[in-house]
Amino acid sequence: MYNRLMAIVYLSLGSNIGDRVGYIQQATSLLSAHQDINIVTTSSFYETEPWGMESENWFVNAVIQITTTLSPESLLDECQRIETQLGRKRNGQGYSDRTIDIDIIFYDKLIFNNKRLTIPHKYFHKRVFMLVPMLEIADDFVHPFFGKTVSSLYEAIEEPEMVYLYGTRI
Repeated sequence: MYNRLMAIVYLSLGSNIGDRVGYIQQATSLLSAHQDINIVTTSSFYETEPWGMESENWFVNAVIQITTTLSPESLLDECQRIETQLGRKRNGQGYSDRTIDIDIIFYDKLIFNNKRLTIPHKYFHKRVFMLVPMLEIADDFVHPFFGKTVSSLYEAIEEPEMVYLYGTRI
């Protein structure tokens, strides 16, 4: 069990159906309404092509920094509760279109892995749609597993997917 008074956490939020920006804003609002979560800063919105799935629907993505007293697993429970509340349907067969997706990227410098949760996010270093918004708010954050900054991880991407600035901060 991870035990700390206040953890610094980075979350990735994405949506590719319906009011994409609205779903991210609603998810952020629901997170901030939780008594054990405080929003510190948010990135701008970015429009990104789908990664790892076939879909004509591009995503709107953002990254937020929060502080929380929740454990990683309790935070995951809260994120999944919000996803369900905002209409996320899970088909259990890989990636699919979604109203909202909330992923825990980093939880302090924790390296954690069980059946439900892997921290740092196992694909962060490959996903430009996570790296670009993270560059905006914490470019010098050091990945606890790779020991490299977000900036250096981004620079190492050989064929990045398309990512466009979509709008101002959340």
